[in-house]
Amino acid sequence: MKNSKIFRKKTGIFCFAAVMALGLSGCKDKSPLDPKDPVSLTVWHYYNGSQQAAFDALVEEFNDTTGREKGVYVQGFSQGSVSDLETAVRDSIEGKVGAEAMPDIFSSYADTAYEVEQAGALADLSAYLNETELEQYVDSYIEEGRIASDGSLRIFPTAKSTEIMMINKTDWEKFADATGISLDTLSTIEGITATAQAYYEWTDSLTPDIPEDGKAFYGRDALANYFIIGMQQLGVEIFHVENGEMTLNVPEEELYRLWENYYVPMVKGYFGAYGSFRSDDVKTGDILAYTGSTSSAMYFPDQVELDDDSYDIEYIVMTAPVFEGGEHCAVQQGAGMVVSKSDERHEYAAVEFLKWFTQAENNLEFGSVSGYLPVLKEANSVEKLDQVIASKQLNVAPKTYDCLTTVFQKMDDMTLYTNKSFANGSAARKILEYHLADRAVEDRAAVVAALQQGENLEEAAAPYVSRDAFEEWYRSFCDALNQVVSK
Repeated sequence: MKNSKIFRKKTGIFCFAAVMALGLSGCKDKSPLDPKDPVSLTVWHYYNGSQQAAFDALVEEFNDTTGREKGVYVQGFSQGSVSDLETAVRDSIEGKVGAEAMPDIFSSYADTAYEVEQAGALADLSAYLNETELEQYVDSYIEEGRIASDGSLRIFPTAKSTEIMMINKTDWEKFADATGISLDTLSTIEGITATAQAYYEWTDSLTPDIPEDGKAFYGRDALANYFIIGMQQLGVEIFHVENGEMTLNVPEEELYRLWENYYVPMVKGYFGAYGSFRSDDVKTGDILAYTGSTSSAMYFPDQVELDDDSYDIEYIVMTAPVFEGGEHCAVQQGAGMVVSKSDERHEYAAVEFLKWFTQAENNLEFGSVSGYLPVLKEANSVEKLDQVIASKQLNVAPKTYDCLTTVFQKMDDMTLYTNKSFANGSAARKILEYHLADRAVEDRAAVVAALQQGENLEEAAAPYVSRDAFEEWYRSFCDALNQVVSK
């Protein structure tokens, strides 16, 4: 036993020295690749449209350069949507009839990767990256990928996003000029609620012969982010995970603030959610502003299209709002890439591709099309983005550029956060996503029906916005969460 300990100690010292001297990955200091006998890799992802075109172009560039030199050939395949990709991966793992073999690499969010890791199907990437390499990546991105029980890396960060707010500038200016309300008001969630009420009342006043026909001002995508980040801003980690065990934190007063600043304005018609995404609602003129992913910037419309008219609009990009007095915390989201457990040659080759893809120039080229944030520390700057655009002569959409640079300029002032993975995490997130949202849609319909019967807004909304109504929802919400996390 003593000799074994000495041998392990000497081996560790030798590997560390080799890494420091040669700058190679982990203790795997000799490449198993052979350019004369290339390794072929398949990558499954959910990119479509311009994102897929950008990814495919980078794969082709890799194959023609570094891949040819080292002996790696990559083929990318879009599986459609995120849910389609997750289904394909689960079918492969379970060996369902007609399912394709597991790909060498696939895009994955942390909750799905956690499920696959529990099945023992993911490669340990820690063996292929040394500390110097890991330190080049944004720290929180690496930590998000440490989902294995021993803390080793299973998710390679490749492209991330956070949330921003986008505003129909053209119609905002009409409202602001008429009311004197400033953009500064939109920096807090409470300010957005107050502004949305003012907008509803202003638009209602434009047609004095038609009572209670005010319009919604604001909406948001991904209500689960509102819960997770909103609570974090208020000092509460709703899903606290330690040593693989999750503790649920749902204090009543903090959740009341969230309810008061989403459900209440939804029920009263100050907020809205009509299409599949809030950018759709801006396009139809149903709202003026929304909070959504940086990757949604490319979908912000250039026109408002009404039933009998359309007109051009300009836009404003702002950082996502924060609760008054809260920590400036923003969501960290976006799938990474995971590597299927196989053999050393395939795993090594997969990591070589992912390291190449996340080099600053390549990652920013992809991000400038997709709206995703690069994952290396050095790449998260306006200066680096401008350098890459100039050197590669990229044609970047102004909305995407403004979105990325807005985030880059504020990154030092914000804390990016995502909860750690845990069993049934996906099911718990669905409760956050739909429980309150579905209730708000249902109760808004009841309020509208009451308005049509001649009640005013305060009378129609009163049964739904009382403290008793909140406490009834709160109990239901907590029961639903406890039910899924205790399975």
